[in-house]
Amino acid sequence: MINIKAYKEQVEEAVAFLQTHLPVLPEILIQLGTGLGNLVEAMEGSITLPYEEIPGFPHSTVTSHAGNLVCGTLAGKTCAILQGRFHYYEGYSAREVAFPVRVLSLLGVRIAIITNASGGLNRSWQAGTIMIHKDHINHLPDNPLRGPNVDEWGPRFPDLSDPYHPDLQNLAWQAAQQPGITEVTAGTYVCIPGPSLETPAETRMLKQWGADAVGMSSVPEIITALHGGLQVLGLSVVANINDPDNFTPILLEDIVEAASQAEPKLQKLILEIVQEIEV
Repeated sequence: MINIKAYKEQVEEAVAFLQTHLPVLPEILIQLGTGLGNLVEAMEGSITLPYEEIPGFPHSTVTSHAGNLVCGTLAGKTCAILQGRFHYYEGYSAREVAFPVRVLSLLGVRIAIITNASGGLNRSWQAGTIMIHKDHINHLPDNPLRGPNVDEWGPRFPDLSDPYHPDLQNLAWQAAQQPGITEVTAGTYVCIPGPSLETPAETRMLKQWGADAVGMSSVPEIITALHGGLQVLGLSVVANINDPDNFTPILLEDIVEAASQAEPKLQKLILEIVQEIEV
């Protein structure tokens, strides 16, 4: 049984710590995934807190994730950027993976933009495409809300009939019309446990389920954000295309490189979105 009392105390300790260490409490949360950590360079008046300095925060073990909470002003809005994340495959539970999002939701953040690098399952796309999430499939053998519910944080059975806020999706589509932002589409994201990458047979199965992109992150954070009443926008950078009939080896360094090449476009898209968000 999950010790919800101990978990709640950890969350509250982290909230209290950040209330005393952040000059301004953020309005918008942005989580950056593999190869996508440079948005922090566009922030003004920022303060950086390594995850290991924040009580209760897990430690990232993935080299492409910096592991910092960066708070400041971005496109005129006060934002918290999670520069790197945690994953189920690192050995954390889904609840632990989503710990930073839970903490920030209790600090008053009301909008979450969750990004990741993913593998494309839609063969009509190409590497570098940005997918706006319309829906998702949680294929992890865990859920961040498993165990006793903390009623003041959110409902026992949160509704996920419309997980990605339509107004934020519309803002993303409007931002995608700006010069220099190309190859933006929409689709369904599926989260798998990892760390082994999917086989050709698994790729066919995920496509049959209706998924357009696959990754090993984001869904625990998204579920937690929705449970906490946040409006959520999901964005995936498609780093490679998985064709089960012509499969080639998938290497992490290639995924990081492809995500890094698409990062300037994603940054511009996010800046346009944040600028237009009303908080």
